[in-house]
Amino acid sequence: MIESWVINDDSPVPVSSAGVVEALRSRIDSGQLETWLTSSSGRLLAFVTNAERAMVVLLEGEGDPGEHAVAPGTAGSSDGFVLSNGQGDEYPDEDTVPIREAFRLVEHIVGTGTWPADAPWVVDR
Repeated sequence: MIESWVINDDSPVPVSSAGVVEALRSRIDSGQLETWLTSSSGRLLAFVTNAERAMVVLLEGEGDPGEHAVAPGTAGSSDGFVLSNGQGDEYPDEDTVPIREAFRLVEHIVGTGTWPADAPWVVDR
């Protein structure tokens, strides 16, 4: 059975892979740049964006350092990643991906439970 995912501070109704990008866009449009999803198996998926790039992190559970999407060889850094507590973060661009790619990654993970085969990611454990 494929796990189901819910957006932590939204409805307890699972979000589909077909609907997750629309949900993320809606949240970004309303100023919510940090989104956490929880799976039926207890895994967590974090999406933090500055509306141009996003950090996508997949965790096995609370306290797990997880794994995150990367853009190998990308130079520079970007700021404007505002967390739900108001903290503004800056991340190396190599540790974030363009927002369209981030949407693709989240859609795939919600639909299959795994990273796309062509997506570079780093294990932080």
